[in-house]
Amino acid sequence: MDLSNIIIMRNELSLIVVVLLLLMAEIFSSKNARYMLLNVATGLFALHTILGFLPAETGELFGGMYRNTPLIILMKNILNIGVLVVLFQVQGWLKKPENNNRSLEFYLLTFSTLMGMSYMISAGDFLMLYLGLELATIPIATLAAYDVYRMKSTEAGIKLILLAALSSGIMLYGISLIYGTTGSLYFNEVMGNLQMNPLQILATVFFISGLAFKISLVPFHLWTADVYEGAPTNVTGYLSVISKGASVFVLITILFTVFKEMSDAWQPLLMVMAVVTMVVGNLFAIRQQNLQRFLAFSSIAQAGFILLGMISGTTYGMATVIYFILVYVFSNLAAFGVVSIVKNATGKDSIDDYNGFYSTNPMLSMVMLLALFSLAGIPPLAGFFGKFFLFAAVAEQGMYWLVLIAVINTIVSLYYYLLVVKAIFVVRVDNPIEPIKGELLARVGLVITVIGILVIGIYSPIFEWVQALSFGL
Repeated sequence: MDLSNIIIMRNELSLIVVVLLLLMAEIFSSKNARYMLLNVATGLFALHTILGFLPAETGELFGGMYRNTPLIILMKNILNIGVLVVLFQVQGWLKKPENNNRSLEFYLLTFSTLMGMSYMISAGDFLMLYLGLELATIPIATLAAYDVYRMKSTEAGIKLILLAALSSGIMLYGISLIYGTTGSLYFNEVMGNLQMNPLQILATVFFISGLAFKISLVPFHLWTADVYEGAPTNVTGYLSVISKGASVFVLITILFTVFKEMSDAWQPLLMVMAVVTMVVGNLFAIRQQNLQRFLAFSSIAQAGFILLGMISGTTYGMATVIYFILVYVFSNLAAFGVVSIVKNATGKDSIDDYNGFYSTNPMLSMVMLLALFSLAGIPPLAGFFGKFFLFAAVAEQGMYWLVLIAVINTIVSLYYYLLVVKAIFVVRVDNPIEPIKGELLARVGLVITVIGILVIGIYSPIFEWVQALSFGL
């Protein structure tokens, strides 16, 4: 192995360089330079994100433990874009006095967990996958408990780390069964030794259950609302988009490669989980008044829609899932961006607090409108095409009953999204939230999300590009 081979890990190496530079800055910088270092950290990650779109080497390392393909590069680039938007949105919160002396810790933890997700996506065997999962999970729990002055934040971190440990144990047990029945941990070798026996079916169920926790699929969703409400708003956005997106990428890769010949075993399981997840997420979202809990149950319902593309078991279905995650990144982060700006400025996060919001903050109101309508699947926004392609993937397999259930749940979701829109645009109050300007970078982040919502929807050939890359998995 020489330097030219190591460059295959360009994404991870770039992240390691960024982390090391920030560690040195943390050690040698003065307290007065902390605010400037926030911009430096964001700038370094922006360069890392741009680097991800340059032509890259593909191949394998460490005997096949690490893989890099054009589709894997696309998945990592989607996550990088999402993290960059989160970093734009988080500046105002990190500049608060209580976060001044530890603001760089947020970046170090974020980049560390993103590195773990990158290794998960590039894993060529279950050992690398599990190590990446643990590297991603522990910093996320720390981020959830980052707001040390709030008891709910500490509670969120404790709940997340304990339940994450349980889900990791379940997955690890499934992996041990796979190793015991196939004699290998490498994906290529496991594929050739699967025999559809009861022990391997049980291993598949355990493995899916472990990842189902990360994606917030019912019945592994019970942690989501409490953690999303207790964690800082920007961390909640990171959890709902980046963490979930990485887990979806891993699950779809494993199901469509390693466990492809066992689709008769996992497809019925995913069908049940998809239906229950959509229904439970939508019904509980209707009851919420806190916007972070509201978006938590909304994200649970969206996870049910994501499963539709996996159920199809086709390359087209894989492309629909990846495309939907791209859409979901922009739509969800737009909503969380508005909530974050308002909460940082006023401390308000209830739906009723947004009554008459349009009269004082028309631009933020329009961003929230586009985000919620995209999540609901209103044309011609990107969310409509994301859900349309997911429904088409299921209909292509003749599962029209599943499409009908998904459409009914889409209508229900439109109802509770309109409740927020009604509060913002229709309800009038004497003292609405005062005009909020927000940090410059936070506004830039919102502009990026709006462009994504509009452009990805109107410029539908993006889906064809994603589909072309999916053939090279």
